[in-house]
Amino acid sequence: MSEDSGLDLDKAVELFEASQDFTVGLEEEFAILDPDSLELAHEFEAMKTACDEDELLAVAAAGELIDTEIEIRSGKGEDFADAASMQREHRERLFAVADRIGLGLGSWGTHPWANYLDQQIIDTEHYNRLRGELQWVALRNNTWSNHVHVGIRGADRAIAVCDHLREVLPPLLALSANSPFLDGHGTGLHSTRTQIFTRMFPRCGVHEPFGSWENYASFIEKLKAAGAIVEATQLWWSVRPHHRFGTVELRICDAQTDGAESFALASLIGACIGQAALDYDEGVLPEPLAGREIEENLWRAIRWGLDGEMIDWRGGGGLVETRREVERLAEWSAPAAQAMKAGVDLPERNGACRSTDALDDGAVIGDIYRDAVEETRRTYAPELSSAG
Repeated sequence: MSEDSGLDLDKAVELFEASQDFTVGLEEEFAILDPDSLELAHEFEAMKTACDEDELLAVAAAGELIDTEIEIRSGKGEDFADAASMQREHRERLFAVADRIGLGLGSWGTHPWANYLDQQIIDTEHYNRLRGELQWVALRNNTWSNHVHVGIRGADRAIAVCDHLREVLPPLLALSANSPFLDGHGTGLHSTRTQIFTRMFPRCGVHEPFGSWENYASFIEKLKAAGAIVEATQLWWSVRPHHRFGTVELRICDAQTDGAESFALASLIGACIGQAALDYDEGVLPEPLAGREIEENLWRAIRWGLDGEMIDWRGGGGLVETRREVERLAEWSAPAAQAMKAGVDLPERNGACRSTDALDDGAVIGDIYRDAVEETRRTYAPELSSAG
């Protein structure tokens, strides 16, 4: 077992016990594109080589399985505002690198027409192992997402936070939904990305509640013993304790076309993680919902996104507008948001809503995507865009 596998669970406990509450880390993934055709470009190596010449991007930019994708990471921020400030700088520099080597960047949950059969896996020992294990599943996963890390002190506390956050995954996914097109067609889903990734990868989606670090660690040890996993990154659950960082990481959401909306979404995610920890401290976290209940709402988020309704399992099982569920999350997590300097400003219509509205109005998918790519450049790298 390699020292950096993340599967030394005693070391993971030490990290959580020493973790600083409510630090924040942001991760944003981008499709690498031919700027003219908007086809996916197999240019990760060129992007990473150029990024390595930049002192900040050398650390912040990374690969994620496929060679048409690049990710930037904020690094550890003392609070959300600090992490967002660092990420703004990384965004500007990443787009400047893409400009310099003649590439474009897109930020959707899926590419609207790219053929996954043309996909290629990054040539590293780690990703080659995943390709060998996952086969078609790895190739099929040409998707892009956003992840948020929040420091949580205490291993049992982190597990309690993860157990509770399972039920907030559906409304957060619905808010983020931004992948209504695939294979050149409207799919009828607001988050096609989730259907591709979460429904295909092993140890993915919504885990059952663990109840304690002891129960969690026992399960992970059994996976290790069976040879099912050789590193912690093979735990792809939509919310998970991160063994190397001492954080709770929430990873359900689609990549966002608009840079301000990406920060707004991340701020709500961070606030929800923080509020769950505060509620745990106050002894008011409810018993976790059953997986079957969460799965019902997860499907509703995938299918109808922000335009749908969800089942109010804690309020008797009636239906409530999904937008209202998102507003409830913002209201509930407001104390943590204030403590973490995470201003939550929810959009009226998200990416999937705007794209499906445009399609219904007669726009073609190619034009919708081109407008989205232009919006991404304008909102993720405003200084670069105004200078150009």
